[in-house]
Amino acid sequence: MRLYWIIFALLVLGFTTPHHTLTQVCPGTGIQSRAPDFTPGGIVLTSFDNTNIWVYNIDRDARYPLPDTRPCGINCRLSPDARWVTFVNPLNYTYNKMRLDGTERTMITEYANDIEWWSADRLLVWTPGHQAYLQTEGSTEREYLNVNSIISVQPGGKWGLHVRQQADTFMYALLNLESRNYEGVAAQLVPLTGETPDFNAAAWSPDGNWLAYVAPGQFDSSINATGQEVFVIRPGDPSPSPLTDLFSLYGATRINGTINTELSWSPDSTRIAFWVIEMIGSDAENNTGSASIHIMDVIAGNLRVYCGFTTNDHTPYSPRLVWSPDGTHLAFGANIPGDDKGYLLLALNTESGVFTELSNGIYPALGKADLIAWGLPPR
Repeated sequence: MRLYWIIFALLVLGFTTPHHTLTQVCPGTGIQSRAPDFTPGGIVLTSFDNTNIWVYNIDRDARYPLPDTRPCGINCRLSPDARWVTFVNPLNYTYNKMRLDGTERTMITEYANDIEWWSADRLLVWTPGHQAYLQTEGSTEREYLNVNSIISVQPGGKWGLHVRQQADTFMYALLNLESRNYEGVAAQLVPLTGETPDFNAAAWSPDGNWLAYVAPGQFDSSINATGQEVFVIRPGDPSPSPLTDLFSLYGATRINGTINTELSWSPDSTRIAFWVIEMIGSDAENNTGSASIHIMDVIAGNLRVYCGFTTNDHTPYSPRLVWSPDGTHLAFGANIPGDDKGYLLLALNTESGVFTELSNGIYPALGKADLIAWGLPPR
């Protein structure tokens, strides 16, 4: 079965080796304490207990819980302007939005399973019955989408990530949601990859121009394992293309955790951040080493690796990487062995490679000490 997917990646998807440069960003400074004037500022949402969403105000170096909230993980969605976040009111289970400091709370809908920002003023609402519709903020009119077998929808567009059963496995594809509505016309569908443990991360770029996902790469005979690479496709392209060539740098590697996670796009849709985990055996879950942050520039084709911090706490979950609104930093939660601070809130300067401890004591409310969002305070 493994050989089948290797052949699928190499032949059906037209695997060609991408060419990119690798830059090691290693300032050698270790994790730094934050300076009083740390920039960029803003608000980070996370949890410091198992009861509430918490605000960490970077500018004031202060944190406090938000009443009538609950830890929410990725189901709290940051708006495109980074000034609003969606959340579920635990008192009546309605979907709402609020400023990142907890003010200006406004109900969006009484009935939803998830809500995403499809555009700056239009929401994509998923119902518990797996229907989906677009709704302009402040309006009651709905545009329903045909999301049968669709697990995610393109921001600002009408393409979706489609999954269907084929024999004893599942296949993923990119599907034009509008083309499937025309009777007698074959829907535009582009195969991506099959259901394997390698399909553990996928994400649309914020502008909707790209879908990035993880899929099998090349086979490493030295450890009897197939590595993983990041692939990308633009809606309308005839086939996806490999974005990374990690195999030529490290041999077989794993990207992110073994539980479905996100590839983290920069706010301007030009870079993707992810964890690369060394593999030391054929078992991608247990025979692994440390993980380090990599950032791939989709436009320029440059890959940067940051060696100021590595972690072995990456299975089954890798720390969620959250971009600052200006795209200069990445933040995440990580536990440093040997200290008594619990999980730290760390920020990486993506230019200098310096890691800074902003706060500590993040609580793994949902089983992992992840951040929710990094946004801006009200004007």
